[in-house]
Amino acid sequence: MTDTPLWALPATRIAAMVRAGDVTAVAVAEAAMGRLAAANPAINAVVEHRPEDTLAAAEAVDAAIAAGRDPGPLAGVPVTIKVNVDQAGYATTNGLTAQKDLIATSHNPVVAHLLQAGAVPLGRTNTPAFSYRWFTGNLLHGHTHNPRRRDLTPGGSSGGAGAATAAGIGAIGHGTDIAGSVRYPAYACGIHGLRPTIGRIAAHNASGRDRTIGGQIMAVSGPLARSVGDLRLALSAMARAHPRDPWSVAMPLAGPPVARRAALCLRPDGMQTAPELMAELLAAAERLRDAGWQVDEVDALPPIAEAAVIQRTLWMGDGYQAMRAAAEAEGDPGALAALDGQRAFAETIGQAEFSDALVRRFGIASLWAQFTARYPVVLLPPSAELPFADDLDLKSTADYQRVWTAQDVQVGLPVSGLPALTLATGLTGDGTPLGIQIVAGRFREDVALEAAEAIEARGWAVSIAEPQH
Repeated sequence: MTDTPLWALPATRIAAMVRAGDVTAVAVAEAAMGRLAAANPAINAVVEHRPEDTLAAAEAVDAAIAAGRDPGPLAGVPVTIKVNVDQAGYATTNGLTAQKDLIATSHNPVVAHLLQAGAVPLGRTNTPAFSYRWFTGNLLHGHTHNPRRRDLTPGGSSGGAGAATAAGIGAIGHGTDIAGSVRYPAYACGIHGLRPTIGRIAAHNASGRDRTIGGQIMAVSGPLARSVGDLRLALSAMARAHPRDPWSVAMPLAGPPVARRAALCLRPDGMQTAPELMAELLAAAERLRDAGWQVDEVDALPPIAEAAVIQRTLWMGDGYQAMRAAAEAEGDPGALAALDGQRAFAETIGQAEFSDALVRRFGIASLWAQFTARYPVVLLPPSAELPFADDLDLKSTADYQRVWTAQDVQVGLPVSGLPALTLATGLTGDGTPLGIQIVAGRFREDVALEAAEAIEARGWAVSIAEPQH
């Protein structure tokens, strides 16, 4: 056993202990629910929790072990699930009052695969309305707070997952990412988050309409965790194909050996990176060198700022008026601000501009594929700025633009189709999270994780945040 509370243990340790019979999944679940009760009221990260479902899942894991069956790689690990994916019997709200009664009748494949792997669902985590922002709050579920610093955003749109995981509510958080919604909350909450390659993790909501073009080619599900080992374990459970997601593919989790060579870029496309983040990148590069990697500092990367424009074109050019009408009907201030801030840009997008964006996407993805063939790992900032003040995008037009300008490295990278990982590397003196971003080649999450583990082993260990009321 251990003196560390069960709820605070990493997923790797919990699964090993449950499989070995050192502790029951029910005992882990009870400890996790105790932590949820203690920490969640201050941060409102988990917005729906059914103790009976959590205990039933834990009992099923214990029964499988007692019967001599393999309980799965996540045996007894408490996980949280974002409210924008289907979980049978729960409303897929996506943060909307309009969807409070949209009860899923089946699991999204990513949820099914987590549960089949032995995970124990602890609760549903918050997202901004329509999952539009890098801040998390809505009219239905309320506002989510960052457990490390209440005045900072917890990130978005997987802000509930980031806040919960940072606070020790579950060992692994499920999130989704089309423009940074896994990576940014992980960074803002001082934990780690992995955006996998498109097609690596099957996902599909039977409760709603099929996704628009931008969503189909750039949206993914991915894990958030407090250790890189837990990201690796979560990916092993989540990375499965499913016929309901025709773009999902069954690919090995590990590829052939690559050169241990990384590129470091402090100011992608001339971005005005915060000095604190540049220092973290330089320190991470030294840690990689200590682990035997060659790290070359480069002045330029394949396009990121242009890729961010393509991302916005594919989002805003595919039904902007319908999105605006839905936001008006919902009346959510954050969603309306997110769309109003893009109105002038959206009005410039016609069929030709939309088609051009799809064509240019191929060229940008090709440039990134060629670059990662030369440099299997790329180190770059997670944002131009330290985590934003909460609701900064609602303060003024200038602040809204500031947020979007800072986030090009979140928005642009999905156009490349490559996996990207945000790695927490420490805290400033006032408790503001610091981190870096790691990019690897297509379906080479294993390479990104290897580099992240080397940096983690020589740097800062993520601590559990104690939320303040």
